[in-house]
Amino acid sequence: MNTLPKISFDNTANAFEYKSDKLLKKARFLFSCMKNNFLVKAGIALTPLAIKLRLPVKGLIRSTIFQQFVGGETLEQTKSVAETLGKYHVQVILDYGVEGGDDGEHGFDHATEEFLRVINYAATQKNIPFMSIKVTGLARFELLENINALMNKQRGDLLQCYEKALLQLSAEEKAEWQRVVERVQKISQAGYEKNVGVLVDAEDSWIQEPVDALTTKMMEKFNHKSVIIYNTLQMYRHDRLSFLEEALQMAVERKYVLGAKIVRGAYMEKERDRAEEMGYPSPIQPNKEATDRDYNAAVDLCIDNINNVALIVASHNEYSNLFVTEQLLLKGFELDHPHVHFSQLYGMSDNITFNLAKAGCSVSKYLPFGPIKDVVPYLMRRAEENSSLSGQTGRELSLIEKEIKRRAN
Repeated sequence: MNTLPKISFDNTANAFEYKSDKLLKKARFLFSCMKNNFLVKAGIALTPLAIKLRLPVKGLIRSTIFQQFVGGETLEQTKSVAETLGKYHVQVILDYGVEGGDDGEHGFDHATEEFLRVINYAATQKNIPFMSIKVTGLARFELLENINALMNKQRGDLLQCYEKALLQLSAEEKAEWQRVVERVQKISQAGYEKNVGVLVDAEDSWIQEPVDALTTKMMEKFNHKSVIIYNTLQMYRHDRLSFLEEALQMAVERKYVLGAKIVRGAYMEKERDRAEEMGYPSPIQPNKEATDRDYNAAVDLCIDNINNVALIVASHNEYSNLFVTEQLLLKGFELDHPHVHFSQLYGMSDNITFNLAKAGCSVSKYLPFGPIKDVVPYLMRRAEENSSLSGQTGRELSLIEKEIKRRAN
């Protein structure tokens, strides 16, 4: 008979066992800096400019925020990080951290080749079961925006609206979109052949529908014998729980397994500002309680339909992670069920990741890589996120301080 696990996210010995004293103290210094809003705002404003002007700041970035949140500048440099994590039964989701699109079709084709290179590399590493992609790295933003707007004018389910919208594109747009479809299919096919999961990141709400539709079509094609393609649902959107219910129903009807990566979300202020500016209802939940409620309802729905859904719990919320472990065992499933995986960003919430791993859960770190100049946007989001998340930096600091004191005794 299964019993509830004794998982404590306060166990710092497990959380930081993989970090040396030196790295732990560097992390303390970094998170201390992140508590200073003035420093964070100045860094966000000046770092991209300093990189653009080629000022000698890369060494400082590399030894501080880059080392904390990024796996390396090249794919090969991620190997040592992945191997270290693997010693503690923590897997890796590889993310090519370059946010492309500035170089047009050539840039999209280059990003496709990089994603394929990531898949081929991951297939040689037993500790890297997943990689992630952003469709905005493969498609022109304005094209996605146009298809999204056309889909909103149609009636029917997601795929019906998608097909109707495509008929209204110009000949040039149809040809352009076909190239996007071919890029995504090429990546999905490689993931299928190499048995590497492909996680499709969420985007802004006003371009999300074509991403949902394209990802759904890839799931229908590839998610049968194994689950390869995962869509990402941002639960701070008030419509995502109903979207999940519809996606699940479609998967059952069309006989494929739904891949669902459940997150809270990353674009809240941007979404609210745009809705206010353009005069439409905000897609964002009215408060955090509503987001938390829908998040837990979403993962509960997935567990109740575990044969038809492969779930990735991508969360830094301690309660949500414990809630999933409790629900699994209460409903008679093992913590390492093949359709349930947990994940946190590299450099954050080690207390969750490593204690879940210690309890026997399937868990990973989301590990970006890329040249410093290209991953600066990602790093600036991490800095901003840690300074603005209620209590996040304080929680990280208190756990690090606790472990430093424990080691000293």
